[in-house]
Amino acid sequence: MSIPQERRVVTAIPGPKSQELLARKQAAVPAGIGTTLPVFVTRAGGGVVEDADGNSLIDFGSGIAVTNVGNAAPKVVERVQKQVADFTHTCFMVTPYESYVRVCEKLNELTPGDHEKRTFLVNSGAEAVENAVKVARHATGRQAVVVFEHGYHGRTLLTMTLTAKNMPYKHRFGPFAPEVYRVPLAYPYRWPTGPDNCAEEAAAQAIDAITKQIGAENVAAVVIEPIAGEGGFIVPARGFLPRIAEFCKDNGIVFVADEVQTGFARTGTLFACEDEGVVPDIIATAKGIAGGLPLAAVTGRAELMDAVHVGGLGGTYGGNPLACEAALGVLETIEEEDLVAKARRIGEIMLPRLEAMKERFDGIGDVRGRGAMIAIELVEPGTKEPNPTAVQAVVKRCHAEGLLVLTAGTYGNVLRFLPPLVMPEHLLEEGLGILEKAIAEL
Repeated sequence: MSIPQERRVVTAIPGPKSQELLARKQAAVPAGIGTTLPVFVTRAGGGVVEDADGNSLIDFGSGIAVTNVGNAAPKVVERVQKQVADFTHTCFMVTPYESYVRVCEKLNELTPGDHEKRTFLVNSGAEAVENAVKVARHATGRQAVVVFEHGYHGRTLLTMTLTAKNMPYKHRFGPFAPEVYRVPLAYPYRWPTGPDNCAEEAAAQAIDAITKQIGAENVAAVVIEPIAGEGGFIVPARGFLPRIAEFCKDNGIVFVADEVQTGFARTGTLFACEDEGVVPDIIATAKGIAGGLPLAAVTGRAELMDAVHVGGLGGTYGGNPLACEAALGVLETIEEEDLVAKARRIGEIMLPRLEAMKERFDGIGDVRGRGAMIAIELVEPGTKEPNPTAVQAVVKRCHAEGLLVLTAGTYGNVLRFLPPLVMPEHLLEEGLGILEKAIAEL
C-alpha cells in the first residue's frame, strides 16, 4: 500500500485548508447536502484517508460501506485505467460491451440460490430497489409493496416512501408514492416482550398486518434489508427473515432483499441473506459493488426478470464500462484476498472489545452486528431511553482524534462502524482505543 497506514494528526480537524474549502462548498453547494466530517480528502487507501492539511485519519466509514476493498484497490485502478483509455461510454442499450455481461454473469453465479437468474445494471442503490419493485409489480400484476419499520431504501420518490425515517429523508418532500405499507421489524433490543420472543412475535404481527389490512393476494413485493442499515444496524432476531421469506413463497409474493449496504463480503458472508440460508427472489446491490464507482444491480429469478417487455428496463448510464471494470476488479479482490474471512476477523476483534466497553459503561445499551458491520446503541444510563446527545459528543471527540465514525438509527443514537475489509489490525485496535476513550469522557 503506497499510503502509510498510520493515524497522523498535524492540525486541528478540520484544518485551515479544509476550512477554506468548506467555505467554498457552502457558497457553491446547497445546504441540504450535509457533511459528516468536513475534511477534504486528497488520498485514501487501506484503512486511512488523508486530507488537504496532511492529516491521516483512521477510516471506520468506508464511504458508507462502499470501499470494502479499500480506496484505490490495485485491481480496480488497473482495470479502470485501461478502460478509460479505450472508451468511457456507448450506452449498453445502444451498442453493448462484454464487461457489462461479465458483471451480470458473476452476480448470477454469486448471489444466493442455484436457480436460473438474470441481472441488469443501474447507477445507485435507490435505483436498484426501485427497479426491483417495478419488476415485481410487472411480473405479478399486483401493486402493494410491504416494507418494515426502521428500513432505509433511498431518496427517490418511491424509495423515500419505502424508507421509514421522516427526518431528514422524508420531511416536507411529500406527497409520497401510493400502495406502500409498513409492518414491524424484529428489533431484539427494543422488542417489548424481550429478544427471545422477538422473531416469532414480530413475524406473526407482520404477517397478520399483511393478510388482514392489505391482502396477501394484493402484494407484489416484500422489501427488506437483511440487516437494517440507516435504521441502526438492526440484526433481525434469528428466524424472522426465513419466516417472512416462507410467507412470501406461500403467497406468490416477490421477496426482495435490499443488500445495498450489506453486500459484497461486508457481513462476513458474501451477502447477508446467506447467514440464515434465505434465498431472495430479487436482490438489489450497490455500494460495495464497484469500489467507489457508481454502479448497482438488480439480480432475480429468470422468470420474473424476463417478464418485463423490451425497453421497460434500462437507463443511459446503467452499467457504465468504467464501473463494470471496477466491479470485476472488486470481485477479483474479494476472492483473491479472502475478504469474506477478513470481514469475519474484523467482527472477532471488534465485538468482544465493544462488549467489554458495554460492561464498563452503562450508557451503551446494545452491541450488535455481523462481520465488519457493527454498531453500538447509546442510551441514558440505566434505561433504554435513546441518547443522541451522547452519540454526537462521542463523534466529535473521535473526529478530533483522527477517527472517522458514522452515526445511524431511527432515534439518532447509534454509532455504526464500517471499516474497509483491508484495514490493518493495528489501525482497527487503535481506532477502538480512541472510541473507548471518547465514551469514557462522557
